[in-house]
Amino acid sequence: MSSYRRAISLAADNAGCDRAGAAVVRGVTFSLGPGEGMQLFGPNGSGKSSLLSMFAGLIRPAEGGIQWRVDDAPGDTAPEGGVFFLGHDASVKPALTAEENLRFWAQANGGGDVDKALNAVDAASFRHLRAGRLSAGQRRRVDLARALLADREVWLLDEPTAAIDRDGVRIIRKLIDDHLARGGIAIVATHDDLGEGFKRLELAR
Repeated sequence: MSSYRRAISLAADNAGCDRAGAAVVRGVTFSLGPGEGMQLFGPNGSGKSSLLSMFAGLIRPAEGGIQWRVDDAPGDTAPEGGVFFLGHDASVKPALTAEENLRFWAQANGGGDVDKALNAVDAASFRHLRAGRLSAGQRRRVDLARALLADREVWLLDEPTAAIDRDGVRIIRKLIDDHLARGGIAIVATHDDLGEGFKRLELAR
């Protein structure tokens, strides 16, 4: 298994974010280096999605600081081409087949093995079905396969196991484990406990 080309780290120092002008999350402090993962816990509305959006650079911190480090160079913003963000809603195009969706994504990211990605998420059996006909769990698998094609060092995953069956949860855990083994980092918001090997950040509503 090859390693990622860059060593990326992320740290937060008493960071917080707002939503619609109201405070959502405050006092977040942690550090993650290559090969480390963190799981976000908290009830709905506690700010898990907002926090992931802040790490992705989609919203600015309301207080505190976030520092990225790429190899030996520090920075205040997410590294270009370094972050894969999986949101709540599937990003697949319903008019395209599962395979066509992934080929489009691979082309947009400079290549990638679509067959390998389909097999990794156990989606080869429905590769020729239009995404609009897939179940929510099947669409989620296709969406997760994009992470393999993007080949980015940082994964920010918002409820990746939503609508996924037990076998799918095991597949996702293996994908994350393999990603960390390559020297990536992952922050995962999910109600499913990912087990040992992950730092934990509890958010209260």
